[in-house]
Amino acid sequence: MKKIGIISDTHGLWDDRYAKHFMGCDEIWHAGDIGNEDVIDRLAQVAPVIHAVYGNVDGGMLRKRFHEVDCFTTEGVKVWMTHIGGYPGRYAMGVKAQLMREQPKLFISGHSHILKVVNDRQLGLLHINPGAAGRQGWQTVRTLVLLTLDAGDIKDCEVVEMRDKMEPYIR
Repeated sequence: MKKIGIISDTHGLWDDRYAKHFMGCDEIWHAGDIGNEDVIDRLAQVAPVIHAVYGNVDGGMLRKRFHEVDCFTTEGVKVWMTHIGGYPGRYAMGVKAQLMREQPKLFISGHSHILKVVNDRQLGLLHINPGAAGRQGWQTVRTLVLLTLDAGDIKDCEVVEMRDKMEPYIR
C-alpha cells in the first residue's frame, strides 16, 4: 500500500503546507508548471519518490531534469502523467491516442488550474487534475490531492483545500 500526494501548477511557490499535507506520503507526483527546482527539491525532502513532468512555463533546467510525459507503474497501478492533457471528453490533441496505446489505470494532468476527478469509462481510467497549488492564475482556492494505491486499487481520494487570501495574478 502506498500513499500518494499529487500537486500541480506551483509556479515556483513553496508553501510549508505542502510538506504538512504530504507528510507520510510514499510518493509525490507533480503535474507540471513547477516553476523552479527549489519546489521539487523541497518535495523530495518530504517523500522518498518524486515523479514530475515539466509544464509550459518550466524552463531549461526543469526540462532537462524531467520529461513532457512520465509513464510508470507503482503498487500495481499504471500511471500516465503530462501537464497539458485535457480531460475525458476534451483531451488535448494526441493525448487520447496515447492513452489508448498505453492503457493506464490513472491519468494525471495539470495546466487548467481546475480540480477534476473524473472516470473515463470509455478508456477505463481515472483522470485526476489536482488543480493549482500556486498563487499565479485565476483559481480562488489552491488544491492538492491525496490518494492510496493498494495492490492495483485506487482508493481514499481526498482533496485538500488551502484557503488563504489570494494574491492577484501577475502576467
